[in-house]
Amino acid sequence: MQTLWFILIALMLTTYVVLDGFDLGAGIIHLIVARNDQERRLIVRAIGPVWDGNEVWLIAAGATLFFTFPILYASSFSGFYLPLIIVLWLLMLRGVAIELRSRINNPLWGSFWDGTFFLGSSLLSIFYGAALGNVIRGVPLDAQGNFFAPLWTDLNPFSANPGILDWYTVLVGLMALATLTLHGANYIAVKTTGPVNERAHRISMRAWIATVVLAILVTIATYFVQPKLEMGFFARPWQVIFPLLAVVGLIGTFYFSRIKKELLSLYSSGAFIVGMLLSTASGLYPVVLPAVNPAHSLTIMNSAGSRYGQTVGLIWWIIGIILAACYFVLTYRLFWGKITTAQGEQSHY
Repeated sequence: MQTLWFILIALMLTTYVVLDGFDLGAGIIHLIVARNDQERRLIVRAIGPVWDGNEVWLIAAGATLFFTFPILYASSFSGFYLPLIIVLWLLMLRGVAIELRSRINNPLWGSFWDGTFFLGSSLLSIFYGAALGNVIRGVPLDAQGNFFAPLWTDLNPFSANPGILDWYTVLVGLMALATLTLHGANYIAVKTTGPVNERAHRISMRAWIATVVLAILVTIATYFVQPKLEMGFFARPWQVIFPLLAVVGLIGTFYFSRIKKELLSLYSSGAFIVGMLLSTASGLYPVVLPAVNPAHSLTIMNSAGSRYGQTVGLIWWIIGIILAACYFVLTYRLFWGKITTAQGEQSHY
């Protein structure tokens, strides 16, 4: 049962990154791909019907973690208290920016919220990447499963008391920024036409180069920072399918973007994200939160809730996930297709 929940939570978090990733990417490129108020309305209109729904997957994953692995939930939310509060503020600022930018017809008002939208999206991407870097690197858990990670200490990932930010987690954060920029540019290319579409294609190609370079650097750095990932792959050779999926997705993104098969390019960047995240999860398994001292690491066994709770929870989870899936399919079907500048002007965004 613990392994099943490990897989389900990994899939939920991956779904969140793929779906919310493209609207985070839209925010990152917002000030570059759009040159005037009409075009910026177009970008926000492209994600308007789905951006808040995409965040449901993050909330659902957190709630699922609460009853399946309560010790992991307690340790993570207390230890990562500071960065979680920062992420919460960035999520709120980003949402407020989307909703308020067009409420007052004033250039200064719109420019302020456009900048807030860009800043919130960019910093969220970096912080999400840094969070993943912390999970890979390990945190200073004690024997009781407690820790508190400051924002930074000496920027050394091999320190006995590392902070949230060090050169490795910042590197992973920059890779996340490049990856979501690529994913967002692909989505905007799918949703738009004309000059905005052309700029999105150009940004996609440049972000692809940055993603490739940073992915290689992160892979090399991870070998030294967390060699257990490699050991996990040797123990379970079938897991090579996940990094292969990431490589195929990265190649597909470049190829389909060059020939302007926009939807296939979006699917390919999504496949790259899925491959990278599942490679990490499968490589760490059965550990869910590595510790600087490996003896204190949290695993699916020592952090799990009761079997009864996990079994009953599975019934309600299945019901909830079916309802959520139906909602998402309906929403994306209703609002699929390209939008025009005229549609952007008519929107309240």
